Amino acid sequence: MKVSKLAANLIGSEIVKIGNEVNDLKAKGAEIANLTIGDLNSNLYPIPALLKEEIQKAYQNNLTNYPPANGLLSLRKEVSKDLKNRWNLDYSPNDILITAGSRPLIYAVYKTIVDEGDKVVYPTPSWNNNHYAYLTSADAVEVKTTPENNFLPTADDLRPHLGGAVLLALCSPLNPTGTMFTREQLSDICELVLEENKKRGEDEKPLYLMYDQIYSNLTFGAEHVDPVSLFPELKEYTIYIDGISKCLAATGVRVGWGFGPAHILDKMKALLTHVGAWAPKPEQEATAKFYENPENVNVFVEDFKGKLEESLKVLHGGIQDLKGKGLAVESIEPMGALYLTIRLDYIGKTKPDGSVIENSSDLVFYLINDAGVALVPFSAFGEAKSEPWFRASVGGLAVDEIKVMLPKLENALNNLK
Repeated sequence: MKVSKLAANLIGSEIVKIGNEVNDLKAKGAEIANLTIGDLNSNLYPIPALLKEEIQKAYQNNLTNYPPANGLLSLRKEVSKDLKNRWNLDYSPNDILITAGSRPLIYAVYKTIVDEGDKVVYPTPSWNNNHYAYLTSADAVEVKTTPENNFLPTADDLRPHLGGAVLLALCSPLNPTGTMFTREQLSDICELVLEENKKRGEDEKPLYLMYDQIYSNLTFGAEHVDPVSLFPELKEYTIYIDGISKCLAATGVRVGWGFGPAHILDKMKALLTHVGAWAPKPEQEATAKFYENPENVNVFVEDFKGKLEESLKVLHGGIQDLKGKGLAVESIEPMGALYLTIRLDYIGKTKPDGSVIENSSDLVFYLINDAGVALVPFSAFGEAKSEPWFRASVGGLAVDEIKVMLPKLENALNNLK
């Protein structure tokens, strides 16, 4: 049966494919250390108790009709205050758009800025930019990054590609790597964006910068930096992506916010009214109440990120121990988010059954079946399947489960010849 060309050529999520395999095996009784999902085990990491109480109260008070298209004013006011207090960013409630998590915001940024054939630039690995570029029929320019630069693009990497581009998509802390821009790295890139926009005529679209900082509160000693704080003149070109999904362990609560130039945010709002992508009204009301006291956020975040950091340190230390034993592995010290970047240099090796690990997907499914360990290859984030790099998310496992998993990983890798 015929469908649209867009639907016919849409590529499914590799992460979902791996997740389905894990769930099938678990249903059959297998024990799998699931390091794939950029999500949280809500029994290990429940949302703040006060936030839960306020959500329940909002439902009891029958706040179950449509919210305003751009979000409750009470929440937009609290977000505006938080941006000022936390990052010294000045955005009025009218410059803020509330949606059901950050995905609708990213989609709306693309749809608002990008026409068919417009050039969009983003680094690889990065989360889902390849899919959003496809959905907008963009001319996607993927800029390959290196482990030496923590898989973050440098100004030199980007410079050859920004001419004529309408959107540069960046994320820090980065999904999938858990690494972050330094002040110097981001400053150099911001200067490029400003230089490019000075070349544009009045009838040309500017080069806009989408800056995804959904993990900005989950940093481990490293300084989070953002474009407008570094260069206030970038305010007219920068659209931020943020929300509570990660910092409040509230992935399923679905409250995100974007902020940026009013003329872009207004069009995003108009677009999303036709999609119905607003966050549920009770959750918005509860988030506004929770943010009324900044200490509610600070106390929860400090405890939560401390637990994530401990898990990441255990996993990173375990990989380094394997490296010390002579295994062909490496990991990059995490700076933020809930991810560890791991290199497993076993592509081309032979499995015990005599078959060959031909690419990163083969290695993923071998480890699921033979080690009970599930990772996501960087091919899910725009890299080639020949790359031996993987994302490990610690949000779904307790520290003890990570410790139990490491010897199983070691044994499975040692069985490859």
